[in-house]
Amino acid sequence: MPDDQKSASIDWKNEGAACVELLRDLIRIPTVNKGTGEAGDANERVAAERLAEHLRAAGVEPKIVEKKKGRGNLIARIKGDGTKPPLLLNAHLDVVEADASAWRHDPFGAEIHDGYIWGRGAIDMKHMAAMSACVMALIARHVKEGGRLERDVIFAAVADEEAGCGLGSMYLVDEHADDVRAEYMLGEIGAFSLHLFGRTFYPIQVAEKGVCWVRATYQGSPGHGSMPDPESAVLKLAGAIERLGKKRFPMHPTRVVREFLEGLARELPTPQRQVLRRLTTPQVAALILDYLIRDPGQQRSFGAMLSNTASPTVVRAGSKVNVIPGRASVDIDGRTLPGQSEISFLAELRNALGEEPASLEVLRSLPPVEAPSTTPLFELLASTLKQHDPTGVPLPYLIPGFTDAKAYTRLGTHCYGFTPLRFDPTHEISFTAMYHGHDERVPVDGLKWGLRILYDAVSRFAGK
Repeated sequence: MPDDQKSASIDWKNEGAACVELLRDLIRIPTVNKGTGEAGDANERVAAERLAEHLRAAGVEPKIVEKKKGRGNLIARIKGDGTKPPLLLNAHLDVVEADASAWRHDPFGAEIHDGYIWGRGAIDMKHMAAMSACVMALIARHVKEGGRLERDVIFAAVADEEAGCGLGSMYLVDEHADDVRAEYMLGEIGAFSLHLFGRTFYPIQVAEKGVCWVRATYQGSPGHGSMPDPESAVLKLAGAIERLGKKRFPMHPTRVVREFLEGLARELPTPQRQVLRRLTTPQVAALILDYLIRDPGQQRSFGAMLSNTASPTVVRAGSKVNVIPGRASVDIDGRTLPGQSEISFLAELRNALGEEPASLEVLRSLPPVEAPSTTPLFELLASTLKQHDPTGVPLPYLIPGFTDAKAYTRLGTHCYGFTPLRFDPTHEISFTAMYHGHDERVPVDGLKWGLRILYDAVSRFAGK
């Protein structure tokens, strides 16, 4: 059966409703990753078992593996004829903490209000776990009815992404590589509708920044708190943090960001078109960000795509209120663009911190990731989006964060962020602001729309 007929024969109303309920079940499981790395922290196994239940009902038998007790990773596979290498679907099951007092609805209640499913993990990224499990069930049904696959389709629902992937995708790559080895992977973040000046864009992630987490430590003479010391370690640290907050790092426009900005510019009115095109000129990009782009969110987003970044996050100094400590430190979340090295980033960081000497200790370093936007899969993803939204514009995209792609690229896998969602353009909701933010939610209709797109893309690419 041709792909369009195959998709049309599915009862999408029922399948969409099943996906919604599966997502709600997953949100109600509070897999909060506190970053301790301990057995039982986050307890992703409970969510993995719920996914396993859904898959077994469709005749797919998954397995769950753990590096530490309770930190479950689910792996499921539907076999093809082996003509072509496998395709992997990936979603992480852990979530960050949520302050319930700051939410309009219970962050673990999975309530439906105003056409949205509310809850921690709705966007980051249990919606992809639910969609992938439903897609696997649909493909299993297709194979059972006589359909053929050229590629194995693998689904991995992993632990620990929010704390660096060590108990999740990194563990799978290190100890279960043959179970997740694939030519391509579809995961977060991409294919969400981005509405700008009356046009709709669908960023497909092809690149993500690297990680360079650094601890900067300042020394001074310890003393009594009753006698202020202008050269104390704490004041040195405070001055460095202030300088870091004000300093803009050098611009390094990458190929992906140039393609993204040029794609936006082609579709927008003349004033915005010229502004976006000039953003790729390092000599004037900072001026444009500071004076011509008025939206603070867009300033931060474009700025993070154009330069390495460093955010002070954890400050340590002293233990007694009446003692001036002789040592003070700040942990810095550094992110590096494709083409930039750890050494070049550290040089930019020292310049931003200022002349006051500090010892810099690299706590963790992960390289940037980039996949080509000229592959058959990328072209199919773009064409599938266009089929379902002819007015939309798919574009290659770079994200400032990191994903499980950091792990899978070590196996030679081309990784794309493709978790399709459509938001109502009349609703003033920022997709990126909901990552780790309050009132995280996903549109019910937009989720059902995304399920069909993900199924169409996977079935076409893996099918025969």
